[in-house]
Amino acid sequence: MTLVSIVTPSFNQAAFLGQAMRSVLEQDYGAIEYIVVDGGSTDGSVEIIRQHADHLAWWTSEPDAGQAEAINKGLERGRGDVLAWLNSDDFYLPQAVSAAVRALEAHPSAVLVYGNIQAVDEHNRVINSLRYGSSSLESLLCFQIIGQPAVFMRRSAFEAAGGLDIRLHFLLDHQLWIKMARHGLLQHVDETWAAARHHAGAKNRSGAGQFGREAFQILDWVSQDPDLAAALRPIASRARASAHRVDARYLLDGGQPSAALSAWMRALRVHPPTALSRLNLAGSALLEVLGLGALRTSVLRARQRRLDG
Repeated sequence: MTLVSIVTPSFNQAAFLGQAMRSVLEQDYGAIEYIVVDGGSTDGSVEIIRQHADHLAWWTSEPDAGQAEAINKGLERGRGDVLAWLNSDDFYLPQAVSAAVRALEAHPSAVLVYGNIQAVDEHNRVINSLRYGSSSLESLLCFQIIGQPAVFMRRSAFEAAGGLDIRLHFLLDHQLWIKMARHGLLQHVDETWAAARHHAGAKNRSGAGQFGREAFQILDWVSQDPDLAAALRPIASRARASAHRVDARYLLDGGQPSAALSAWMRALRVHPPTALSRLNLAGSALLEVLGLGALRTSVLRARQRRLDG
């Protein structure tokens, strides 16, 4: 049976950490090596980790340079041929790990497999269902995001890619997928494997302005790599507009509608089709700027009622 090493990086997420850990430990797959790397939490997280310590391959609580360093540290400790990380405010759905291993066995040329995710709030209520499609180096360079909590990788590809870049703190996963796409196929599986938590302390709100900065940082890195630069050149305008669109999306999530609208307009100037494909971003930002955010809220509530069934 293929050994799967899973790392949970954590820092002051005691409110959600227990559920994240249980979602790993209660999987039906019998060969999981679970590692928790805490960044020196002071909110009771360490006590939660200790409650499950007998079921962990290794854990630590010590200061680190951020999420990327914590994940790299944990995965270097692991011995599995399949790797994943689960953030401390997310959780797996039942049978996710066994489904991922089956998918990797069924697609030997895939360097990673990824499923769909649910977006949930602080109370585990589903607020959106995110279904993905196929992904390629080109789509990744244009910032087609895939849901990190539902990604499982081959160790060989992770190591060939050089692991996570510790200089990144917001789009660290996306850059990793770009590096791994050089080495093989990124295989989507149309099953829902994980839940991503949206809450006031989440990075997409508290660090909204940083996502756009890192998107352009990634494009600069790509342009300096001879192989990747060649792939970027024919789609450079679309990629740059997509980075502006990423900026708009996260600024809107972070409660900065004016800045979000400006970012979307920059995308429109650079590559109109890319901006217009997410016209809803501009519409939502404009409603907020005009003080008509209640209309957007009513639309979101209607969607929530549909999800609640």
